[in-house]
Amino acid sequence: MSQFVVLSVEGSIATLQLNRPECMNALNVDMLNELLEKLKEVASSDASILIISGNGNAFSAGGDIKTLLKDTDEETFEKVMDTINEVIMTLYALPKLVISAINGPAAGLGLSFALAGDYVIAEKDAKVAMNFINIGLIPDGGGHFFLKQRLGDHKAMRVIWEGKVYDPNEALVIGLIDEVCETLVMDAACRKANEWLQKPIEAMIKSKKIISDSSRHYLLEILRMEKIGQIRMRETVDHQEGINAFLEKRTPVFTGR
Repeated sequence: MSQFVVLSVEGSIATLQLNRPECMNALNVDMLNELLEKLKEVASSDASILIISGNGNAFSAGGDIKTLLKDTDEETFEKVMDTINEVIMTLYALPKLVISAINGPAAGLGLSFALAGDYVIAEKDAKVAMNFINIGLIPDGGGHFFLKQRLGDHKAMRVIWEGKVYDPNEALVIGLIDEVCETLVMDAACRKANEWLQKPIEAMIKSKKIISDSSRHYLLEILRMEKIGQIRMRETVDHQEGINAFLEKRTPVFTGR
């Protein structure tokens, strides 16, 4: 049986690795379900810190285009969106400190997932993009919430509308990520984790809980609106053109319909 998410807990540090390297850790239904299961295991573990990474040359290229979008009927898609939302809420409410360690691309839903962490580190050769617009969709996985938190309304909309691919230094300057590292990103993440472990970690976790609890209902509302909006966007001509262009490896021609 394939293990799409690999979890390890050693003392106070848990590591969770997305494990579909053959497709840049794109998130399909099985992987999302496994991710939810593993996050719940982390929540009940003795670890104080969770490090999230991707196996191979990517953190996550986002949702698996073919299985989550092109070949999914409306009822199944609604269930997929519910699973995505549960994954994000579980990660956001996790009673641990979370470090997202970005190696290679983190795009679309993959970037939303990374931004749900408390501290985001990217290797100098990584790429980050909230690129739903390129297939005629809106961000999901709480993308609107996390971008608004980090960038404010105006910059968040610009990032969403442009669908630009940012190198780590650009992402750092605008506040999209917290650190760029010259070394392997897992080394940098472990250094940060050990630095935190020298502090009163329970006080840090309690402060995180107070802040996240105060925003919990707002995130739930964003996720609800993203689900409704994404279902509507799937019906547009532009979305179908975006998907076909992606699969055919050509530039889409959008018509605003």
